Amino acid sequence: MRDEYYGRLLVQRYQLLEIAGKGSMGQVYQAKDTLLGGVIVAVKFLSRSKMNQRVRDRFMREATISALLGEKSIHIVKVRDYGVDDEEMPFYVMEYLKGDSLKDAMQNKPVPLPRFFSFMRQICLGLQCAHDGIEVDGNVTQVVHRDIKPSNIIITKDATLGELVKILDFGIALLKSDDSPTGFMGTPAYCSPEQMDGKTLDNRADIYSLGIMMFQMLTGELPLKPKASSFEGWFQSHHYQKPKSFSEVRAKLTLPQALIDVVNQCMAKTPEQRPNCVNDVLKILEQIEQAPARSAELVISQELERKTPLTADEICRQSIWPKDKPRAEIVFPQLIPYQDLELATMWIMLSPSDIEKYKHNKPHSQFLFVGAPHPMLLWLTTLYQNEQQHRMLPCYLDLKKPIGEKILQVLTQTGVYRLVLFSLEGDEHCVCTIEGKVPLRKIQLLKEWSLESKNSPATHGQIKESKRSLKEELEALKPKLVASLQRQISKKTLN
Repeated sequence: MRDEYYGRLLVQRYQLLEIAGKGSMGQVYQAKDTLLGGVIVAVKFLSRSKMNQRVRDRFMREATISALLGEKSIHIVKVRDYGVDDEEMPFYVMEYLKGDSLKDAMQNKPVPLPRFFSFMRQICLGLQCAHDGIEVDGNVTQVVHRDIKPSNIIITKDATLGELVKILDFGIALLKSDDSPTGFMGTPAYCSPEQMDGKTLDNRADIYSLGIMMFQMLTGELPLKPKASSFEGWFQSHHYQKPKSFSEVRAKLTLPQALIDVVNQCMAKTPEQRPNCVNDVLKILEQIEQAPARSAELVISQELERKTPLTADEICRQSIWPKDKPRAEIVFPQLIPYQDLELATMWIMLSPSDIEKYKHNKPHSQFLFVGAPHPMLLWLTTLYQNEQQHRMLPCYLDLKKPIGEKILQVLTQTGVYRLVLFSLEGDEHCVCTIEGKVPLRKIQLLKEWSLESKNSPATHGQIKESKRSLKEELEALKPKLVASLQRQISKKTLN
């Protein structure tokens, strides 16, 4: 049965389609933005039963906080509009996110470590953005989420990242400019002891919730089990119950000790015993994640010490598709350690027929650059047979991120890159590699852009704007590029 609001045109702009989700404070609709060509958005209404001025004010504050934070971080849901309908019901408009919540993704099972690290990196980046604060009345004030839990984390597919993770629902977020205790608000299973007490909170309350969630991600279970699923039961557990050990929950689970330690530290009963900030947690997680990579480098170095060392292509062909990337036709950059340098590679998943079609082709490289508002490079590789049969493989590099800076550096130093191809069918191992070269004239351009990007400020809230500009430039370039490649092929055929 369709909802009574189906098809309703809100403020002469947003056509409501269907309910996308419900919560204690209201419900969210999928809608079309008729002003912008029917792009799909999400519209959140405040529940009529919750209507009073205090709740209306909090609802508007939720929209404002999300709007400001969403401009600073891609890992926080973006809010685009706010208003009231003809019946004075407040609503706000968000980007529509098609995907699963972390709760749905887990399904009470452990998250594989590569995927865990990918999710946690993105959650930490979003949460630290909130803790860094927003400007209120001319002053920067910290935002404490107060409801970090798996159902408030959404995972969507992304052409560049594979899986993009965003934090939702700042409905009970606390601005630190208000130092007075606010009473208890939150989800009991994930709340810190001081939050259960209704005390004044800081960022370490969210870190406690993060610790609970990390334990659940790694084991599939919560670390605390109250005698009763009531406020009093959870109050007693958070204050006095020792969290379960990882081995107690999953006897065969093998985790790095450093990972166990940081999760337990986040779940400490008092704020003073927890990490001071989310960035501290992120740094530890990144060090743990990089440990296997260092082991892989050691194996490679041992191979190189043999009498017949592995070639760069042999090293690349040992690659395995990352578990945190979807099995889909996507492209992403990767650095592979080799001897005393690193290889700039582009990892690509294609259908078996496309791999067979293009695996002997010479790739053609093209680069587009924007320096403002955020320095970004579009690395375009084209596999070409004729005007009807070609594949363009766009790869976007954020030149303010270490991997973007490093790949640009390697390309300018070596002028060589490799396409590492994986098949949509079969196992996750590399099928073949293709070597590509960057012409000298383009290397000089890359050097100039590298210098310009280093002198440009990082404006992470404007990444999408830079990417949009590059996409528009690419669309204009495509027919010219195909025509140019056709002329080159024809000229070689005649010669």
